[in-house]
Amino acid sequence: MLNRVVLIGRLTKDPELRYTPNGVAVCNFTLAVDRNYKNAQGERETDFINCVVYRQLAELSANYLAKGKLAAVDGRIQVRSYTAQDDQKRWVTEVIAENVRFLSPKDSGSTGGASSFGHEVNIADDDIPF
Repeated sequence: MLNRVVLIGRLTKDPELRYTPNGVAVCNFTLAVDRNYKNAQGERETDFINCVVYRQLAELSANYLAKGKLAAVDGRIQVRSYTAQDDQKRWVTEVIAENVRFLSPKDSGSTGGASSFGHEVNIADDDIPF
């Protein structure tokens, strides 16, 4: 059996850090992940995927991620249920992150575009091989 998911997306809001009664750090955030194709109206659809991170990685995620930052998550999908206050059974699907990569530069703004990830390169005509 295999349960593995890899996502790259932007955080929809700042991560939420809390601690269990046993002192284990838990960080929750939602990634907005664009689909690879466009719908009938020519627009890309986006999935909003809840992610959960535990322990030291949870604290690092809470410290270094923020709304709009680009992140990669590697983990597994978990489905759980609970009974709400209105006695209705609710289902939650989330990604339990085992690895989180911070893809936005530390000093970039939360809405930095692709240009903030690259470096300007000056190429002289003599450097082009054709």
